[in-house]
Amino acid sequence: QVQFVESGGGLVQPGGSLRLSCAASGFAFSSYGMSWYRQAPGKERELVACIGGGTITYANSVKGRFTISRDVPKNTVYLRLDNLKPEDTAVYYCNAAVFTTRACEIPPEFKPYWGQGTQVTVSS
Repeated sequence: QVQFVESGGGLVQPGGSLRLSCAASGFAFSSYGMSWYRQAPGKERELVACIGGGTITYANSVKGRFTISRDVPKNTVYLRLDNLKPEDTAVYYCNAAVFTTRACEIPPEFKPYWGQGTQVTVSS
């Protein structure tokens, strides 16, 4: 059973930092890329960052502030969030990823699998 368990969120002041973790299981972690998404209240889930096959991409809104990395032996992907802004407030999720000619996408077989997410709140 594919499973993603996100952690590391919290309440932080503007300009602060957090490191999110996502432990993945139930599939060959080394064979896939990984991605982070976020969903703010009343908004659709959006892609934040993607890593795989030597390629890393970021949404324009987080470029230069967020850093994605992965530890293959630990089946874990991380997202470092620096210089946080109130508009970064959202629930953050991870999932598998594949780079296609269009962009970073979730492989169809992984689309039903989402973890509980981790809440990031940026507020003074």
